[in-house]
Amino acid sequence: MPEFRQRSVVQLPIEITGCKTAHMNNQVIYFKEKSVGSGTQHTVCLIACALSILFISSCGIYKFKDTNFPPDIKTVKLNFFENKARYINPQLAPKLNEKLQQKIISQTPLIRSTSDEADYVISGSISDYYVSTAGVSNQQVSSSNLNVSIHVILKNNKTQKLDEYDVSKAFPFSGQRTLQEVENSLTDDIVRGVSDEIFNRLFSNW
Repeated sequence: MPEFRQRSVVQLPIEITGCKTAHMNNQVIYFKEKSVGSGTQHTVCLIACALSILFISSCGIYKFKDTNFPPDIKTVKLNFFENKARYINPQLAPKLNEKLQQKIISQTPLIRSTSDEADYVISGSISDYYVSTAGVSNQQVSSSNLNVSIHVILKNNKTQKLDEYDVSKAFPFSGQRTLQEVENSLTDDIVRGVSDEIFNRLFSNW
């Protein structure tokens, strides 16, 4: 008679982008042992994984909720990130600021404030925005990168500590196309990618 051993997966808090905070249900994994010659074959049956995959995929990207968030940090002010690059994409600054506001409010327990005395005050600027050659084929440019750099300043009013970060990210496009041809289609990718980088630099140590 095969022997079954039951194990339970520990319940983990998960934050789902676009959904309310949820928990993975305790799922059961069964290990079945049966003898095959002189050795033992272990057959692993995973129960309820399909339901979890469907749930996660229907909600989009998920992040584990940070349970070690500093308890004394409760409010945040996000100042407008001005565009100080040599070449200015007029859509970038407004969209980047809106995306950062959404991420901070939805993915942290911080409360938005308009006061300069908020526990955290975040400011910065778009410092660079330019095209560089990424690849050459037959003496012609085959691929290019749109490079975006952001200077970020984090002021902690609880400790009076000031941290500064530089975030840079490259976005590839065909070398046969000009910046003007691809800029509109790349802007949403830039906003999403750069806001993720800024968010991770600000909050990754928590």
